[in-house]
Amino acid sequence: MSIPREYYPSQDDLPYEEEILRNPFSLRLWWRYLVARTEAPFMKRSIIYERALKALPGSYKLWYAYLRERLELVRNLPITHSQYETLNNTFERALVTMHKMPRIWIMYLQTLTSQKLVTRTRRTFDRALCALPVTQHDRIWEPYLIFVSQKDIPIETSLRVYRRYLTYDPSHIEDFIEFLINSERWQEAAERLAGVLNDDQFFSIKGKTKHRLWLELCDLMTKHATEVSGLNVDAIIRGGIRKFTDEVGRLWTSLADYYIRRKLPEKARDVFEEGMMTVVTVRDFSVIFDAYSQFEESMLAYKMENLDLSDEEGENDGEAEEEEDEVDIRGNVELSVGKFEKKILKGFWLHDDSDVDLRLARLEHLMDRRPELANSVLLRQNPHNVEQWHRRVKLFEGNPTRQILTYTEAVRTVDPMKAVGKPHTLWVAFAKLYETHNDLLNARVIFDKSVQVNYKAVDHLASIWCEWAEMELRHKNFKDALDLMRRATAVPSVEVKRRVAADGFEPVQMKLHKSLKLWTFYVDLEESLGTLESTRAVYESILDLRIATPQIIINYAMLLEEHKYFEDAFRVYERGVKIFKYPHVKDIWVTYLSKFVKRYGKTKLERARELFENAVETAPGECVKPLYLQYAKLEEDYGLAKRAMKVYDQATKAVPAGEKLSMYEIYIARAAEMFGVPKTREIYEQAIQSGLPDKDVTTMCMKYAELEKSLGEIDRARTIYTHAVQYSDPRTSPDLWNQWHEFEVQHGNEDTFREMLRMKRTIAAGYSQTHFILPEYAMQKDEKVSLDKVVDAPKEAGVGEDEMAALERKLAPADNDVPVKDNARTVGFVSAGHESQVDASKRNVNQEEIELPEESDDEDEDEDVEKVEIAQKDVPSAVFGGLAKKREDPENGEDDAAKGADARLGALERLKRRKKE
Repeated sequence: MSIPREYYPSQDDLPYEEEILRNPFSLRLWWRYLVARTEAPFMKRSIIYERALKALPGSYKLWYAYLRERLELVRNLPITHSQYETLNNTFERALVTMHKMPRIWIMYLQTLTSQKLVTRTRRTFDRALCALPVTQHDRIWEPYLIFVSQKDIPIETSLRVYRRYLTYDPSHIEDFIEFLINSERWQEAAERLAGVLNDDQFFSIKGKTKHRLWLELCDLMTKHATEVSGLNVDAIIRGGIRKFTDEVGRLWTSLADYYIRRKLPEKARDVFEEGMMTVVTVRDFSVIFDAYSQFEESMLAYKMENLDLSDEEGENDGEAEEEEDEVDIRGNVELSVGKFEKKILKGFWLHDDSDVDLRLARLEHLMDRRPELANSVLLRQNPHNVEQWHRRVKLFEGNPTRQILTYTEAVRTVDPMKAVGKPHTLWVAFAKLYETHNDLLNARVIFDKSVQVNYKAVDHLASIWCEWAEMELRHKNFKDALDLMRRATAVPSVEVKRRVAADGFEPVQMKLHKSLKLWTFYVDLEESLGTLESTRAVYESILDLRIATPQIIINYAMLLEEHKYFEDAFRVYERGVKIFKYPHVKDIWVTYLSKFVKRYGKTKLERARELFENAVETAPGECVKPLYLQYAKLEEDYGLAKRAMKVYDQATKAVPAGEKLSMYEIYIARAAEMFGVPKTREIYEQAIQSGLPDKDVTTMCMKYAELEKSLGEIDRARTIYTHAVQYSDPRTSPDLWNQWHEFEVQHGNEDTFREMLRMKRTIAAGYSQTHFILPEYAMQKDEKVSLDKVVDAPKEAGVGEDEMAALERKLAPADNDVPVKDNARTVGFVSAGHESQVDASKRNVNQEEIELPEESDDEDEDEDVEKVEIAQKDVPSAVFGGLAKKREDPENGEDDAAKGADARLGALERLKRRKKE
């Protein structure tokens, strides 16, 4: 082939040409030459490529670059252009030396695929697979499968290629199955899918489970039932139903759909019925039932459409058929089989085409059976569910035969040891069914069989005996009812116990004689129908068996009281209080004591006292209050008032802390009524010192102060207030302080009022410092903090005390001589004679009141006391009470002159002077 002159080497190419002439086998020189002529026309560059490849035919770099440029040249050309043929020839020449290079093969194969050269492309793929090693075949198979999956490729060619590919890599069987399905090759697709499911070593590269593959196979076989043959579809689907428990309903519907497509509707109905009778989940049942009902509706609609068409044709063919009926068709060999059957079976109901009524009735029957079928599913889940059996019986309401059959099946199926619910209710309802139809004989038979069943609990068996007896009572068979109860409560014989012990399994019938429910019903029957002796025998049996309750004890005693056996009744009460402990015996004691007191009153007072003493000794603190009140009421009504007071006093010590206040209030009220108000002073003092909570102490002190105020004892009331405020914070409990304030306004003077204000400030400051300094646990426990502890708290915490407080503490040495018992009592509390009085000089060393100088400018005092001029005059001695006598007492060692001098001094100066002395 001649080359045009413009493609010859030019003057610029001479350096490259000279180098190549010197070394024509250098790839680097040829590559430099090609790079330098990048902008040259392709024909000139192709000449250079051809010369280079002729010198270096085994250079992959040159061939690859040359082929890429040729591919770019034909990119925008039609596939019929001559350049494609040149390109193909170039690829063929390259493969002579590059046949082991997969990239060259792939480029060539992709080019041929785009040219739509089927046969040449297929053969080239085969050549590539033959030329390349097996380890590189996967690079060829990918474009090969893409090529054979094109629409214009013959299906047989594609199938053969895929089969060859599966020989190379069997794991891609799923791709082949998808290709078969897309190619509508249903038979082979089903066979391949079945083979996959039968292979235990198969692993899906697409992540599909065996269950999903099974469902795909079922869908494939059922949707194309007529195209797929050679496979036992029924056996395959049933095998899937047995193997997989998920979506069993879908598999059953697939099997029914298969028979529907095979035009076997009756077989499909059988499959639907079998599926509904075997599934165990409501979801699967719903799937099958919906498909079944839809199938029946579609069959009914189809039949009605055909019936309308046949009616129109029947009018035209009626006359012709009448004529044909007269002719004997048995010898007509030309008659078709269908016409022959139609003529022979004419009038037979099964061959009747107009069976719309039958199909409609079948659909209605299916809809009516839905509740029953759904209940059957739940019973298959758990056949020992008693509630579901009761619901099943209700479904057949109005049909006694079905109900009896259902109950019979229920009592046979339900195992009492595994039952969910109460299995004895099935037997009872079964017997009541016969009873409602006035068949007592069969009802007794049912009850007799039911009591022989071994139940899980004794209460179940006892309930059946009670129901049996109640049935006899409803029909006025009283003797039979009593006989049943005697039979039920009979103790098993020794022989029976020995036989049961040998078996090693003890049924509930051996424990029935200890059922409290059974004995309670029996004793009620005896009280209503039997005699006193028989009823007492039953009660005694209950007590002997040690199954009695407090209520049974009370009922037994009440029965004896009704028949005037009072001492026997009291003996029953005595047995009851010995058998039971608190809190169960509480009702027995209360009833026993009230009955005894009502019966004997004061005739057997000592015995009643002994009973009450026993009752309160055994009773715990939280239950003792009503007994003490009842005891005190006995003493008030029939005994001595002094003993009643003693009982009240014992009660205040026995009741818990939360009830002490109310008990003391009752004690005080009764003491005031019987002995007068002065007697209550001792009780008030006892209550205040008894260890009540601070809140209750404050309340008691307020009542005590009101009492003293009402009696005119102003000093005693003031002393009580002084004692009470130690338990009351002015900021949190203002009631006591307000009451003291009102008291001082009415009955006090300037000095007492100032003393109250001083104590208020002192206690408020003590509580304030205590809240900040005391440990948190001390405040949480609400423990009593006396005034001395409050004053000591700041000192212990490192806070310095003021000078006044220090002097007051130093000038009270006499308190150390007071015994511990008296020292525990707060200073300022005046006894009412209940305890011995302490010497006045020891009890109140700092007797004089603290008087501030007249020119005092105390800001706190100015805030509390109104700024008014107060006329100075002598206070009557009656106001001071005992203080006036103490001032006049010559034993104090102070003359009038000294008193006058001290009175003019301030409180601080007086304390300093006394300290020096």
